[in-house]
Amino acid sequence: MTRPTSSRKIVCGDDVAEFVGKRVNSIIYPPFTAMGIERDGEIIAGAVFNSFTGCDVHVTVAGEGFTRGFVRAVRHYVFVQLRCLRISIETEKDEVIDYAKRLGAQTEGRKRNHFGKGRHAILLGILKEDWRF
Repeated sequence: MTRPTSSRKIVCGDDVAEFVGKRVNSIIYPPFTAMGIERDGEIIAGAVFNSFTGCDVHVTVAGEGFTRGFVRAVRHYVFVQLRCLRISIETEKDEVIDYAKRLGAQTEGRKRNHFGKGRHAILLGILKEDWRF
């Protein structure tokens, strides 16, 4: 007997932003673009892009199960479609920090109480030429 495999796909929309917002205990207000991973009809991870300045876009990420296809889609969106020179990531999660650093991120600062009292955001930046994947 074989086990059924779960199906993952990349999705976009407000429900992804709601998922990310709940995970970081924030309301994410438009305008934004949200891209996520759906497994068996449920969102398991997401990235919300906002504060687009021309050279930079801020992204808030949450969840687990990021795939290579998702990482490629993020890279394409930020560096090809938007033509940004960098991506800024704000997170309080060690696993996101570690993953971002594997992609080429450098720690650029800390925002105190960004996600609530005692919940500081680590600010990371990845330049287009430093993206490793």
